[in-house]
Amino acid sequence: MRLYLLALNPTDSVTRGFLPAAARLGLDVTVLTDQAEPHRHAYAGLEPAPEVAECDVRDFREVIGLISRHSAAGAPFAVFSNSDHLQTQTALAAGYFGLPAKDWKAALRAKNKGELRRHLAAAGVDTVRSAELGPGQDPSVLRESGLPFPVVVKPREGVASEDVSLVADADELERRCQEIRQRRPGAALVVEEFLDGQLCTLETLGDGRRRYVLGGFRTRISPPPHFIEELLEFVPAHPAAVVEQVLAQLDVIGVGLGACHTEFVVQPDGRARIIEVNYRAIGDQCDLMLAEILGIPLFEHIIAAHLGRELPADLGDFCASTTRRARNEPILADRAGTLTAAPGPYEEERDGVRLGYQPHRPLGERHELYRTNRDYLGVIWAVGPEQAAADAAVARFAAANQWVITP
Repeated sequence: MRLYLLALNPTDSVTRGFLPAAARLGLDVTVLTDQAEPHRHAYAGLEPAPEVAECDVRDFREVIGLISRHSAAGAPFAVFSNSDHLQTQTALAAGYFGLPAKDWKAALRAKNKGELRRHLAAAGVDTVRSAELGPGQDPSVLRESGLPFPVVVKPREGVASEDVSLVADADELERRCQEIRQRRPGAALVVEEFLDGQLCTLETLGDGRRRYVLGGFRTRISPPPHFIEELLEFVPAHPAAVVEQVLAQLDVIGVGLGACHTEFVVQPDGRARIIEVNYRAIGDQCDLMLAEILGIPLFEHIIAAHLGRELPADLGDFCASTTRRARNEPILADRAGTLTAAPGPYEEERDGVRLGYQPHRPLGERHELYRTNRDYLGVIWAVGPEQAAADAAVARFAAANQWVITP
């Protein structure tokens, strides 16, 4: 059986998670991407190495056409992606061939932050005051929106906290919108009320019949006006009332098949309010860490769901009962410049704690200071029998290594 895997970049989730899992499941893999050479280079050391086919993966019509030409008549196959940007295209392509597929409307609602807000409000489950600034619209129109300051401005289809900012008044909002437009010509923006509270995540996995909760994370973010994820700690089970609220909102959106990473805040009155829905597995090493925490073949389970297979009936209860704890901490650049010293990939197991480090930026590469998750130089994670042990392992690795940026 062949798996068509749509991807933009050769991420760690693909190279260290999904491709090895597909091999263990006995699947042949063809990676569809619009950047073939970086993928071929990244997979050169894998055995078996996947086939890489170039395609405009942002256009579902091109994806359907390539798969139709490529697949042998009658040979079974599946279509899958873990890219935040390609869920709607993947759902449409899989649905076209009659394969297990996410609801393309749910994938679009999750990706389009303006549509997400409108849909949740129309369903009566949560109303976040928001406004959308379309391509070409002058930011001055937002003065008539009646939004309560401070507000958050962000790209409608953005990811990784890029160009997300808290602004205090209408003048600052106009300036920030103009700055974002300079970096993203033609981008649509969403402006919405600031939802204060503890930032958390809920990780779910569904097989089209039932959806399971795999746990979640508590997230520490940088001080305003930016929203950089600085630390994540694993939570096997959020309070039941909180989980119930988040799942109810995911039901309204239509989230079911496959992995979903949902970010939300819990406000003082106990309300769980969604920040965004990423209809794919959590990233930045947290997916690899989650598989280690739970002791399950997570990537195989995700792929299996897209093959139409049922997940273990006790998966949710098993995940909620784990006693393991974890810490995921990125190393952040604090200035623009060239990375001239940093550790390479590293893994160890010591005193019952498994630790890993994965670089995000190669030595010798120059970057500006983005004030987003793009400032990650690398990510350290540790999984152990208790939180203190995981915290100590991460701190020990960070203290034993240097990350040097030369202006």
